[in-house]
Amino acid sequence: MYFHLQQLINPIEQDEPDPAAANALQEGLGGQFGEMRTMMQYLFQSINFRGPSGKPYKDLIQGIGTEEISHVELIGTTISRLLDGSPRYQGKPTDPVDEPGKRGATPLSIAVDHSNIHHYLVGAQGAMPVDAAGNPWLGSYVYNSGNLVLDLLYNLMLESTGRLQKCRLYEMTANKTARSTISYLIVRDQAHENAYAKALETLGVNWRTSLPIPKTNAEQFPEVKRLLDLGLQSKQYSFDLGDQSEAGKIFQGMSPSNDGTELDASQQAPQGAPLDIAPERLEEFAPGADKELRALIEATAAMEMAQIDMDFGPMKSS
Repeated sequence: MYFHLQQLINPIEQDEPDPAAANALQEGLGGQFGEMRTMMQYLFQSINFRGPSGKPYKDLIQGIGTEEISHVELIGTTISRLLDGSPRYQGKPTDPVDEPGKRGATPLSIAVDHSNIHHYLVGAQGAMPVDAAGNPWLGSYVYNSGNLVLDLLYNLMLESTGRLQKCRLYEMTANKTARSTISYLIVRDQAHENAYAKALETLGVNWRTSLPIPKTNAEQFPEVKRLLDLGLQSKQYSFDLGDQSEAGKIFQGMSPSNDGTELDASQQAPQGAPLDIAPERLEEFAPGADKELRALIEATAAMEMAQIDMDFGPMKSS
């Protein structure tokens, strides 16, 4: 079972909207090496895992796959905030639709000359399951061979390529909203590289001679360096409310990154950050929920969280 804590896994900095950066970030979400790929690949590998004696490996893959769900949420929310830049609808709240083109205004003119028009035409200024070229995400990206060593090698390659691409994304934009998320994902990709590299080492695979982790010198990025100084690249979370994960049997010892840190799998989940719902976009005819429905949603969420605390105890975090 999966539970959702209504927080982002990492804070998103505030900055000006940037549709071009949003479109570039779509590669990190729905591209071949993006967060949707890692999420689906690891979850399918863990679902299809065979061999009770290999439970620590299953738990490691499943824990990372669960974290990737939060990465999809984080990068998708970031894209949405970067797109939230059209002039605000100026009609009366009581009016269902404003006068089209009032006083010569074209509220969505930004859509025709900035990056992906589908962000406005189809997605109402929100993230979509596509890459930076607008190609839909494909289930055929998922690699699940059933062979543990092959899967771990492929996962290591996937994380390495994902980190490489995110380093390129970082250098494409100075937008603080984009960089805060990109930097976090760079460091967590490194943590996942460490996890799969360590797992391969426990199986006797000398991965360094065949698949070296690419040198990106990402520590030169100030936002990345701050997270590395906190040791975030050497932590792995279980996201296991029942405390039954055995991933710590693998994710331990000195880091394969050779940065002098020691791997730590003792934490259930990171602390998280507030998750604020974006404002309504009436020029997109996307008014959101009315007050009565919002109250019902909030009351239901509070009841669900209270029941989880009763059944499993409060979520433990760093």
